[in-house]
Amino acid sequence: MNSATVRSALRIAPVLLLALTLSAAAALPEVLAAAPAGTAGAGQHGAGGEATLKVPDLGSVAVGGMNGRTLLKAGLVVCALGLLFRIVIFTQLRGLPVHASMREISELIYETCKTYLITQGKFLLVLEAFIGVIIVLYFGVLLKFDASKVLIILAFNLIGIGGSYGVAWFGMRINTFANSRTAFASLAGKPFPVYAIPLKAGMSVGMLLISVELFLMLCILLFIPGDYAGPCFIGFAIGESLGAAALRIAGGIFTKIADIGS
Repeated sequence: MNSATVRSALRIAPVLLLALTLSAAAALPEVLAAAPAGTAGAGQHGAGGEATLKVPDLGSVAVGGMNGRTLLKAGLVVCALGLLFRIVIFTQLRGLPVHASMREISELIYETCKTYLITQGKFLLVLEAFIGVIIVLYFGVLLKFDASKVLIILAFNLIGIGGSYGVAWFGMRINTFANSRTAFASLAGKPFPVYAIPLKAGMSVGMLLISVELFLMLCILLFIPGDYAGPCFIGFAIGESLGAAALRIAGGIFTKIADIGS
């Protein structure tokens, strides 16, 4: 795909997104009107889904004799250990020996990856603007949510996108220099380092993704009032899903990380 085609696609994308946004906004009243009565029955949420969720007092629940809040705080410690694992692996891989020419090539690849990531970030901002309009129309106009809850959904939507984007950037960074270390280690003729270095890089990316998402979810449960936990969760879920769709599916970062790591 040449640069002219890419520029044309970027010019057309906002128009298509605007058309989809307007179509979705126009169709929402009909969808809500067609919803069967009683959908907000026992065990289900009404319109708004998880955004109407209210978290009970976690201190009133005990698991294995441990207070619920204490148990979740222990989860925060586990998440912190996961983040520490990522730092340790990153430091270990960066400290491995590598030939200067191999390092130069891997850094050149990383610079092209940065250009790609910055372009994807700009696209995400445009996409987020349209998603933000849909969120305001749906939760604020149609469902009559308080302005504070709509703002919380928008804020955690941005946090979710930022988390997904940050993990993607870290994956590009660690896999580019792990690639050159793997190539240099292969010159020794020993198979294990060639297997272990990419594996460690992939483990660090996976651990970072899980630790960041779980840490944010636990923070919502522990430090956000129960009435606002639902908007936080739905906003974070929308943002994470949007970032994953744009970066890993539409943008193909998932396959690019796999290619570089291999």
